[in-house]
Amino acid sequence: MFRSLLTPRWLLLHALFVVAAVATGFLAVWQWDRAHEAGGSFQNLGYALQWPLFGVFTIFLWVRLMRMEAHRDQDEAEPEAAETALREEGAPQVEAQPAARRKRPLVPPPAPPVGTEDDPELAAYNQYLADLNKSDRHAS
Repeated sequence: MFRSLLTPRWLLLHALFVVAAVATGFLAVWQWDRAHEAGGSFQNLGYALQWPLFGVFTIFLWVRLMRMEAHRDQDEAEPEAAETALREEGAPQVEAQPAARRKRPLVPPPAPPVGTEDDPELAAYNQYLADLNKSDRHAS
């Protein structure tokens, strides 16, 4: 389960997250010191309080990514275990067929036109918009 977190990719990610968390800690201390100097301002104090939040978010994201990787590994391991159990029982193998994709247009078809007898207010509004469009085309 945790073996996948020791791949070169994950080791680089671990190093990156540790460096980012430590850097946000140093930046928070630096801004805190700047806020208490003679030329310090409330902006420095704001940053001093904001950098630890960035560090906490970095750690949260790190833990979240590791959990997602662990769940992905478990999900991949479960079907393999189920397949081996079926093979051991001697159950007939069923070939998995790819799911058929639904064919639908990328753009939905236009709505059917509304007649004056269906909705006179909507028909009048549509006529008003058509007249505006016509006058716009003639003006330009």
